[in-house]
Amino acid sequence: MSKLRTLAAIRFGYGLPQPKGAPASAEAVLEMLAGPDEAMQTWPIRNSADLVPNIQQLRQIQKAGKKPAAKNPKRDALLQDFSTAAEAASVITFARALDSADGFRERLTTFWADHFSVIAKRQLEALFPYALVDDAIRPHLTGNFADMLTAATLHPAMLSYLDQSSSVGPNSHFGKNQNKGLNENLAREVIELHSMGVGANYSQTDVTEMAKILAGLTMNADLLMEFQPRRAEPGPRELLGKTYDAPGMDNIHAALRDLALQPATGQHLARKLAVHFVSDTPDADLVKAIAAAYNGSGGDLMVTYTALLGHPAAWVGTTEKARQPFDFMVASLRALGVTGEQLQQMPYKQFRGQVLAPMAGMGQPFKRPAGPNGFEEAAEEWITPQGLARRITWAMRVPPRLAEPLPDPVALAQSCLADRASEPLLWGAARAEDITQGVGLVLASAEFNRR
Repeated sequence: MSKLRTLAAIRFGYGLPQPKGAPASAEAVLEMLAGPDEAMQTWPIRNSADLVPNIQQLRQIQKAGKKPAAKNPKRDALLQDFSTAAEAASVITFARALDSADGFRERLTTFWADHFSVIAKRQLEALFPYALVDDAIRPHLTGNFADMLTAATLHPAMLSYLDQSSSVGPNSHFGKNQNKGLNENLAREVIELHSMGVGANYSQTDVTEMAKILAGLTMNADLLMEFQPRRAEPGPRELLGKTYDAPGMDNIHAALRDLALQPATGQHLARKLAVHFVSDTPDADLVKAIAAAYNGSGGDLMVTYTALLGHPAAWVGTTEKARQPFDFMVASLRALGVTGEQLQQMPYKQFRGQVLAPMAGMGQPFKRPAGPNGFEEAAEEWITPQGLARRITWAMRVPPRLAEPLPDPVALAQSCLADRASEPLLWGAARAEDITQGVGLVLASAEFNRR
């Protein structure tokens, strides 16, 4: 295997050995990315809209006057359905990353899911973080960023997470009658995190104006997005020097489109992509090239990704990045020969105990970042004494519970690292006290934990 192919599998995918049909060059990676999303078709998750009947039945139970503390098997079963759907979605997320030959698509999906970070605030919303990915991110992954930004911003998961339903135009009919005002959470994150970036050329006035543009957006009783004119702030709004005076949702769509087209947005996203995939301190020319591709194409994401993969700085041989716990877990499962189908057949309690709980111990509770800015990127945030100890513990104890029999440690190192397996690592793997320690040595090695 060529060094470039190894690098592509580790830096732009979920590692070796690659699934059957995986592309062998940057050109082939982009060609596959431009094709259909086969992983989403092969491993579908439940649509959150399918759970609307559950919500309606729960409302009927509540109207019947049952006390919340009273035992109600039907209510409990309806609520458990939300948790069960989310549990299945978590396993499917791993299965997609693990088995898909389209590794760059899966890595990009994880990148954008973190960019548009949300968490489920209550049991009824347990599926929301997964639904946002399948509703707003994957369908627009290779399209125009304006479409992805709009879909993510208007998604119920985002509206709930950033408390948009509590934001009311102060001069709206509802605002005057109820003495309600703006909540700027969504407006601020749309500008600061999702588009232009912190430090770009905007003011607090722009944040407030964006909040007024978004006023009227809310969730209805079925947890679906709804626009209520009586909550909308009347009159024209001025954002970043441009006036918006269209009716209903038109202002929202126009403002989000214009934010996506801001040069600062291209610069912000370019740096994030370079940092995520290549280096915590990326080459300035790489960032410039990606930003130029984004801004020159009007936010075309395929053009943007082509600039990333086409730049020489993206293919430097040094591995400066640390695999985050999710990346580490997927790469470890793949190295051990565990398949997505096997994960889906595993009892959820076992999956939680051997995969999700250890990830949380490593510092990355699955789908629960500490804030809307997502998880940290810098290697030093992940390769800490405690975090590394948790990785070593997992590598030494859990693989025998996942793979039977365990692979030969030297063969494992050669298959999951190829030319990146150092002589000292191969020497140590061959001379480990037993096969379990040899496998643990490989998975805990610096070579395996860097990308």
